[in-house]
Amino acid sequence: MSTSAEHASDAPTTTGEPELKRVLGPKLLLLFIVGDILGAGVYAVTGTMAGTVGGLVWLPFLLAFIVATMTAFSYLELVTQYPQAAGAALYTHKAFGIHFVTFLVAFAVVCSGITSAATSANVLAQNFFGGLEVNGWMAVPGQGVITAVALGFMLLLAVINLRGVGESVKFNVVLTLVEVVALCIVIGVGFFVMAQGNGNVGEIFVFNDYQDKGLFLAVTAATSIAFFAMVGFEDSVNMVEETQNPERIFPRTMLTGLGIAVVVYMLVAVSVVTVLSPTELEGIREAEGAALLEVVHKGSPDFPIDRIFPFLAVFAVANTALINMLMASRLIYGMARQDVLPRPLAKVLPVRCTPWAGIAFSTLLALGLILYVTSDPESNIVANLSGTTAFLLLCVFTVVNVACVVLRRKRDVNRKVFFTSPGPLPIVAALLCAFLAGPWVGRPAVQYQIAGGLMAIGVVLWVVTWLINRRTNTRAGDPTAIDA
Repeated sequence: MSTSAEHASDAPTTTGEPELKRVLGPKLLLLFIVGDILGAGVYAVTGTMAGTVGGLVWLPFLLAFIVATMTAFSYLELVTQYPQAAGAALYTHKAFGIHFVTFLVAFAVVCSGITSAATSANVLAQNFFGGLEVNGWMAVPGQGVITAVALGFMLLLAVINLRGVGESVKFNVVLTLVEVVALCIVIGVGFFVMAQGNGNVGEIFVFNDYQDKGLFLAVTAATSIAFFAMVGFEDSVNMVEETQNPERIFPRTMLTGLGIAVVVYMLVAVSVVTVLSPTELEGIREAEGAALLEVVHKGSPDFPIDRIFPFLAVFAVANTALINMLMASRLIYGMARQDVLPRPLAKVLPVRCTPWAGIAFSTLLALGLILYVTSDPESNIVANLSGTTAFLLLCVFTVVNVACVVLRRKRDVNRKVFFTSPGPLPIVAALLCAFLAGPWVGRPAVQYQIAGGLMAIGVVLWVVTWLINRRTNTRAGDPTAIDA
């Protein structure tokens, strides 16, 4: 029998493993969500978006926010009904009851967190060495050194994660404040340029068809790209067993976090268009994760802000990676508790109460992915990783929205309802997510290849787990329920 959120405690369960500590209140949860959304996404995709739609770069952010919010309503309906870790995997299992499908969804979520963290690691390395170059301390090194820094950063995150979610989330608070300051600098530079009368304010509503796609296809493609910047809210549902009174605080906190994020993104987009010329907007896509650094560098020539900004960006991007790895490790822990993954992956440190086996496993996957994607020096590493993350999550969101409809029909009429997504909104959200995941949005084939390779690994792991369960006469249960 699975416990509800009200009955979870810090006491050991009958399996001998301690449960997770409830340390997240509404303020920490809000900072967790805002910090996750505002992190690497805006640094990684703004340049690519500007090179696709020009002055209308703010519009894809707005459209991605609308689609994300529709999906967030489905998540809120489900997380308040099932306040247990692992989110999408749990909802898929309860809706369809097919273990193979549940495993694929769960593994897709794990991989999305890992690809997002890998994106962050590369953006972090680019901004770090960009800061060294701007200050005249050293030239940007080769890809091998950048990759080594990204790998070292992932190992550092594992150490922080092992310390415990309380320490990790407190570190998240610091990093969230830093990333808000960094984005405020970008916004401030844009409005300073406008106040001086030097900005390209008229370009804000100008569509530049740099890639000859036409308005609809270009905006659609940019929205698909922008979706990477809007994800993060779904990570919080995997922290539900470490949240106090989740049924009460989740709806308001998640929607508030999404609202804060889109306002900041829109202001950043206006600043980018204001500071850079149409020609520079076309070429900024090649800057990858350093696009905002170019904005700050051009917009504040008489101030040393551009010497400081890249290091602030480093901390901001680190925040996203930390939360992604927190999510991935908790999901692996939850799956292993119910024998959807091998039981040893559910091991928890007895003193710190952190899922050390899940942390180690997710870190190894992240290290392997970074080494794989950086093996081709000609590829656009940041764009490919961020696009793969968005594709995986769009597929997962499609399933979650459908699961919301299915579970609504199965709902016990006597069970208290804390939140319900309005009417047919989950179906609309499912259709929009499926549309943005398709090849018609101009997604490069390499992103499908990376996602396909990761899911192939998932199939292999599922077969191995099934064989282990069969040999030990173990039946896999609800993938993330906590046994009482």
